[in-house]
Amino acid sequence: VVCGGIAPEQCSAAIPVMEAMKTKIATLAGEKAAFKSFMLKYHGERKIQDVTVEMAINGARAVKSMVTETSDLDANLGIAYRHLSLYDVNNHLPKAPGGNVALPEGAFWLLVTGEEPSPEEVKGLTEELHKRSTVPANVMQTIDTLPLDTHPMTQLSVAMLALQKDSKFCGKYQEGMKKDEYWVYALDDALDIIAKIPTIAAKIYRRTFQDGVVPEYDKSLDWAANFAQMLGVNQDEGFKEAVRLYLMLHADHEGGNVSAHATHLVGSALSDPYYAWAAGLCGLAGPLHGLANQECLSWLLDVQKQLGDQRPTKELLTEFAEKTLKEGKVIPGFGHAVLRNTDPRYMLEREFALTHCTHDPLFQLVDACYHAIPPVLFKQGKVKNPYPNVDAHSGQLMYFYNLKEQNFYTVMFAVSRTLGVMAQYIWSRAIGLPIERPKSVPLDELAKLAKKHRWQREKGKVSDQQ
Repeated sequence: VVCGGIAPEQCSAAIPVMEAMKTKIATLAGEKAAFKSFMLKYHGERKIQDVTVEMAINGARAVKSMVTETSDLDANLGIAYRHLSLYDVNNHLPKAPGGNVALPEGAFWLLVTGEEPSPEEVKGLTEELHKRSTVPANVMQTIDTLPLDTHPMTQLSVAMLALQKDSKFCGKYQEGMKKDEYWVYALDDALDIIAKIPTIAAKIYRRTFQDGVVPEYDKSLDWAANFAQMLGVNQDEGFKEAVRLYLMLHADHEGGNVSAHATHLVGSALSDPYYAWAAGLCGLAGPLHGLANQECLSWLLDVQKQLGDQRPTKELLTEFAEKTLKEGKVIPGFGHAVLRNTDPRYMLEREFALTHCTHDPLFQLVDACYHAIPPVLFKQGKVKNPYPNVDAHSGQLMYFYNLKEQNFYTVMFAVSRTLGVMAQYIWSRAIGLPIERPKSVPLDELAKLAKKHRWQREKGKVSDQQ
């Protein structure tokens, strides 16, 4: 028993639902691997895109140079899990008894098999995760050696590396497993990581911000609800639903974002899932990636303080937003690098809030911002997308349910994103994606390439005229 009995006994015996999952993955992997070979053989030299100097300098933004099977981000429709919109994911996938939110375990099943799961399949997956959830004592001890003022994301990254010694993928690779077995042991590690990370995250939260005592693990609950109760901040059923929603919505966001790409890059060297996700976690900790919802909440709380006793209205927030922009300041939580419409994740969180917390003063501020800020940004004419993204709402929901320690919010994000990056890792091994090795050039070489391309294009125009 680890840490006051928070984890049930370890059990590696396969249950029928896991054999069903493996069969579904194996069947789809065979089809996808054959399709990949076909594409390389018959279309390998086909050009799909021109790469500009701006793309090369500005972070390879919009460069189509990766393959990610699990999800796709459309500028107008938002993220889709296996071609299923988040609205459909939330409507179609199994829910907890009496709940209205799709279970995150179901989202993982969808991402990894390409099929919508049945209630029985999700129940079986939840049971499998409970059986794998024991966190080794040495990992808990490693966490306890860290100073209490160590950032929660640092603690989580250290814990992920401490788990690595038990990697089944690494062990089987050293034994000489075949390439077509890579995904099988990647799945094994992925399930272990998904099963253990809520317990580790709860441990980090309780030792860093509370009394250090983690509520007992409850395997009668689903994966997200058990995580919610282990945090020990709110036993309301609404909080369990809010955590289910949060973990489902943030599970995957295609492969180009920092944490997913870092995980893919490290995994492409056949580093095991623990090494790969540890790298991804370090990327997620960056202020430009996983810190966004924390920054949005800080901004909302600051606005609330400035408004004082005034009730937030569209008119009041319009005036406030115009003043903020005139001062050269940024309004966080609005706009997106890819999206050109309101983030569906934001809308689903808004629907949840309209049901559960319309009386919350902070939600009333979020609501006023929703109505006021997009027209102000649109009128300014400097942004391609003036609409709110998910970060503009997530913090309010956590804060409402008494999870107020903002330095922990990125850990919440990490627990959710584990589902997506692990599904991506499995599929990278299943279809045999190679080690990633893009070409880099110095700025002066980039200038030469740009000049050469311009000369060739102009020469082509002259030939056309002749």
